[in-house]
Amino acid sequence: MAESWSFLDTFEPNFRPLVVIELAKGTKEETIEWFTKRIVDKKANGGAQLLVKPLVMENGGEHIYLVGASTLRLLLGAETVGLVKECNDNSMRTFTYSSRKTFKDFADDNPNFLTMAECQYIIKHELENLRAKDEKMIPGYPQAKLYPGKSIVRRLLTSGILVQIFPLHDREELKKLCHTWYGRVKVDYQPLDEIRCYFGETIALYFGFLEYFTFALVPMAVIGIPYYVFAWEDYDKYVLFATFNLCWSTMILEFWKRMCATMTYRWGTLLMKRQFEEPRPGFHGVLGINPVTGREEPVYSSVKRQMRIYLVSLPFVCLCLYFSLYVMMIYFDLEQWALDYHEENESNFSSLMLFVPSIIYAVVIEIMNRIYRYAAEFLTSWENHRLESSYQNHLVLKVLVFNFLNCFASLFYIAFVLFDMKLLRQSLATLLITSQILNQFAESLLPYWLQKRYKKRMKKHICSLKTDKDLPLVEQVSLEKEMGTYVGTFDDYLELFLQFGYVSLFSCVYPLAAVFAVLNNITEMYSDALKMCRVYKRPFAEPTANIGVWQLAFETMSVISVVTNCILIGMSPQVNALFADSKTDLILTVALAEHLLLALKFIMAFIIPDKPRSIQLQLAKLEFESLEALKQQVRATDVYIREK
Repeated sequence: MAESWSFLDTFEPNFRPLVVIELAKGTKEETIEWFTKRIVDKKANGGAQLLVKPLVMENGGEHIYLVGASTLRLLLGAETVGLVKECNDNSMRTFTYSSRKTFKDFADDNPNFLTMAECQYIIKHELENLRAKDEKMIPGYPQAKLYPGKSIVRRLLTSGILVQIFPLHDREELKKLCHTWYGRVKVDYQPLDEIRCYFGETIALYFGFLEYFTFALVPMAVIGIPYYVFAWEDYDKYVLFATFNLCWSTMILEFWKRMCATMTYRWGTLLMKRQFEEPRPGFHGVLGINPVTGREEPVYSSVKRQMRIYLVSLPFVCLCLYFSLYVMMIYFDLEQWALDYHEENESNFSSLMLFVPSIIYAVVIEIMNRIYRYAAEFLTSWENHRLESSYQNHLVLKVLVFNFLNCFASLFYIAFVLFDMKLLRQSLATLLITSQILNQFAESLLPYWLQKRYKKRMKKHICSLKTDKDLPLVEQVSLEKEMGTYVGTFDDYLELFLQFGYVSLFSCVYPLAAVFAVLNNITEMYSDALKMCRVYKRPFAEPTANIGVWQLAFETMSVISVVTNCILIGMSPQVNALFADSKTDLILTVALAEHLLLALKFIMAFIIPDKPRSIQLQLAKLEFESLEALKQQVRATDVYIREK
């Protein structure tokens, strides 16, 4: 590296605010001085070597600080986090400061080589890796203990000293994005590249998957409408629909891998190496040396973590699953009461009452899912996982197991214990439609309405001020700091996962599920775009190469759907009539069909490559060039040693 951290200066004549830090009202001056000094201090002294500027608000009691960085600092930070950029020869390579001239669009006078989202990601990375060295406590707050390796930002947050850290919006770029994204109703693809440049790869991949999944549902919806309208009951039609469902669920997931690889290669995240993943901010332990990187970082016993998982988290999850089943049995008691009431009265009101238990149960499911989510987050954080990917995997596993049982246990019970296909169709329709309405209201409509009311009040307050301060920036920070915080794509993927389950698990019984899913997803694309741009603070960009553990979750659901549909076919009256003399033959035939279909599914998954041929060639070429460069470096070292 031609430059090192020690060459950097904290002075920057053209300060560009990128990130906002809000400290609590009444924060002690010695704490503010210590924290800001750690931010601007040099890397060699344990600082982040960033730029900080206080923002004077109309309320003098608020402590708002704007954080930026010099161009050189951001470029060195890009090398530290392992950003991949496009070179002049159109290949994608990991950025290094020493070879900066070989990258496309790089120039010493071009401040836009790194996108604003990438700059904010670099600043977030440096702030999160501010760790205590010799400090025993936060200055001014003896109760806020520190120890070597503890994340300073994490301790400030848990102590209530640091209120929040968030990236600023770029108003002009946001206005352009809103116009091309959801400003007008049109049948067109989403501007995924523009979304990626503004919000980062994780958000862009979610919207790419949402768009892809919606288009993939169209064939299921087109086939499902006549299937439902004409009430085809012949078992061969069931077999055809279930087989199509099998091929459909497998092919869309395999082709998504290819589409995802193409996008992330173009964005550079497909080449980002896992070793750049730093310990997550919430990870704590005794400061030690990483045996792989040789860097100082917290160390925590894996035995202690496993004990927390198996002795505390696992029993808690099992207890929650038992409670979910208990609530399900209460729902069936309500269903029986509604059925008895209808048989006694035989009126329009009693007919409507038949849907009431399912609607109540759907609302209760949503409430239980959200409460459990908070408990799962607390437990997973308490388990103290080192990497963010490990934290997310354990959190997703906990939430998926509970949500799957909570949402689908009643449907399995109705189908395979009660054998009531009419009730199964009614319950599936009610659960699907009710959950979609509740999610749209809770995730988009309500936050948008609340944010719009606050924005009107804040604008009136800002306009009433008579001051010489930088009002546009003050107004922007005042509005954005009160916006809701977007907690990530977890809930959005979870909603799609459950929707995929409703569509694929019981397609023989309720083929209209795909139709409702398409209609919901079309409105979801617009409402999610609206909430990202207008309702929530701008989230920090997070580089990612795929949708992570959610790919495995969807693939697992597709395997379960094969088993479910095969059993439903075996339960149909037409198939039972063919094996009237021997139920054993029926069971063996259904099991054989299920195994053949699963074999076909795995063969298809094996035949379809995860990456297009062009991407495979590019990756092989880069690997070859890396090996050749390593060989040349070894030869140069040998020559130097011999000359010495």
